[in-house]
Amino acid sequence: MPKDYYETLGVNRSADGDEIKKAYRKLAMQLHPDRNPGNKDAETQFKEVNAAYEVLKDPKKRSIYDQFGHAGLSQSGGGGGFSRDPSGFGGGFGDIFEEFFGDIFGGGRGGRGERAGGPQRGEDFRYDMTVTLETVMNGVEEKIRIPTILECEACKGSGSKPGSGPETCPTCQGMGQVRTQQGFFSIARTCAACGGRGKIIRNPCGVCRGQGRKRGEKTLTVKIPPGVDTGTRMRLSGEGGAGMSGGPAGDLYIMIDVARHNMFERFGADLLCHVPITFTQAALGGKLEIPSLSGKARLTVPPGTQTGSRLSLRGKGLPHLNRPGVYGDLVVEVRVETPVKLNKRQRELFEELASCSDAESHPESKSFFDKVKEFLDKVAS
Repeated sequence: MPKDYYETLGVNRSADGDEIKKAYRKLAMQLHPDRNPGNKDAETQFKEVNAAYEVLKDPKKRSIYDQFGHAGLSQSGGGGGFSRDPSGFGGGFGDIFEEFFGDIFGGGRGGRGERAGGPQRGEDFRYDMTVTLETVMNGVEEKIRIPTILECEACKGSGSKPGSGPETCPTCQGMGQVRTQQGFFSIARTCAACGGRGKIIRNPCGVCRGQGRKRGEKTLTVKIPPGVDTGTRMRLSGEGGAGMSGGPAGDLYIMIDVARHNMFERFGADLLCHVPITFTQAALGGKLEIPSLSGKARLTVPPGTQTGSRLSLRGKGLPHLNRPGVYGDLVVEVRVETPVKLNKRQRELFEELASCSDAESHPESKSFFDKVKEFLDKVAS
């Protein structure tokens, strides 16, 4: 009699989807055949864990199982316990690789309308890449090394030992499904003998254990164009998981995250830089040499510049991703620095300046205190 699926995953019947997924991932990582070479018990348990997860992660299948048990699933044709890979291994690949890549895009895992027993498309994977503003400015070609699912070199993806090959399933005659007549209804079910593949591997490959694929790593050269931003998604066609039964490989999606910079803040293609200037520079004006991502730049500070004033350098920002040759602006927010630790001579000069200053030299102060006086007069009356 088949084992209870909840016991197989080690969860209560009241467990929610997150608990079930967490328990599955833990067991799948422990029992995966790559971690237990030659251990038949681990291989059997791995298949049982996959079968249990395939049912309990699906609300409809779980509801049927809760009410009618294994018999209900076999009658509904919805719960033979087979993962996408009829060998019982494939369901584990996708979830295990989420630990490396995050969410899987585009309904990978071979789920794009393939017929039963036919070629299956490989998984789509996601890779998160952090880049600097300097990279955004100039673009870069960078090599990355990623874990992935590769076609087995020993059997060339067939799953069979060299010199042999898959045989047409005698139960379903290669269709991947069997039909049964129940009264007026004809019901098609996934073939239990071949798991819907239409083929049976009598002599499985010793390297991939009949799956035709194996875990591995590969190095890719990724070209990051200038102007990318956090959230930019780049698609590398055919660089995802290897397909099955001659199906095409999935895609790899590079997700960009731009790191914070210690000098510039980014606003689209514009950059903001906070620049301190001296009291005299603010009063008298002058020229400053400031940094930009394209090299040194000269900024003209007009006389009478106030703290918080913003001055723009056109075209000194970042390139637009989809508008070649067009750049944003570098915006400089000025911060007037009040002098501290004055020596005797400096203090004398500031006292002299204060004695000869008048309201015309400080129009903002005059306007403010005029309003204060008006307000206090109203309160007193």
